[in-house]
Amino acid sequence: MLNEPLLYQLAITLIPGIGDVNGKNLVAYCGSPEAVFNEKKSALMKIPGIGTSTVNNILSHHVFQRAEEEILFIEKHKIKPVFYTGPDYPARLFQCDDGPMMLYYRGTANLNAKRVIAIVGTRRATNYGKSRCDEIVNSLKEKNVLVVSGLAYGIDSCAHRKSLDYGLETVGVLGHGLDRIYPGQNMKLAEKMLERGGLLTEFMSNTKPDRENFPRRNRIVAGMSDAVLVVESGRKGGALITAELAVSYNRDVFAVPGRVNDEMSKGCHFLIKTNRAALCETGDDIAYLMGWDDKPVDKKQQPELFVNLTQEESAILDLIRESNEIAIDQIVIKSGFSTSKVAAALLNLEFEGIVQSLPGKLYTL
Repeated sequence: MLNEPLLYQLAITLIPGIGDVNGKNLVAYCGSPEAVFNEKKSALMKIPGIGTSTVNNILSHHVFQRAEEEILFIEKHKIKPVFYTGPDYPARLFQCDDGPMMLYYRGTANLNAKRVIAIVGTRRATNYGKSRCDEIVNSLKEKNVLVVSGLAYGIDSCAHRKSLDYGLETVGVLGHGLDRIYPGQNMKLAEKMLERGGLLTEFMSNTKPDRENFPRRNRIVAGMSDAVLVVESGRKGGALITAELAVSYNRDVFAVPGRVNDEMSKGCHFLIKTNRAALCETGDDIAYLMGWDDKPVDKKQQPELFVNLTQEESAILDLIRESNEIAIDQIVIKSGFSTSKVAAALLNLEFEGIVQSLPGKLYTL
């Protein structure tokens, strides 16, 4: 039996003239992907950013045949479709306005892992870059991080391989459909990643690895991560695009320095000189700045109950104590308070030195 919710989710991504931002806008106005296709023309025309040609494309329903074909491919290859409103969609990527509406995933890793770092760099990696990548991934193995990269030649492939070598899960974000692996030399690597990590893409099957797909891929790499590490890069290239996207998403960026005259270090030096990235020599630098040190908390030093807390602040403080670390959306759900009220309370508690904010919108004492 055809999965109707999935059919409509796929169909909305296929409408000509609809990108991720407008697609989400349509769903927000209509209530669901299915409602978009069942809405009246007059109502669709009132939605901001939606013109006559787009409305006609929606009402023609010609996209459903391709959507049905993709469902057959998904079922045959046991692919997990992840729609942006679903619980398995990467929460960090959800915060990005231009995050894809639909992702296609094969693998075992949790896309909402507690700690996620993207490691990217040039396809023309030097021995220095590979050794730095090796050392940094090795030093992060105790931090239980998920390593994300783009499965390209050079630093990307090195980051994936070393993650597997040191027992870390690693996810490759692809610039094409899941019916192929590019470059082909990474086929065996990709197969291993399916067992301890995974492969992720926003592109349907039969999508070729065209040049314009890779900058789009880079926004997923940056958006689903807590931080981006650039190991080696020339002054131009995909790694710098990923770093710039990370900055725009308010993610932490790190860069490995090299010798001043090394061509493959010029990109990293640019990021450091322009304060876009923190200088990274070892994985310990990342762990320290990201708060990943996992140092045990001395309960004797924990703050006592403060006398001038509001009822909301006291309730939120109790939730943080129970969970040790808790995301703001979980506080909203468990407390029943509005998002604005929770945000205001957390800000006050942080000013008072009672709680600390962590990457990924987590809070701890």
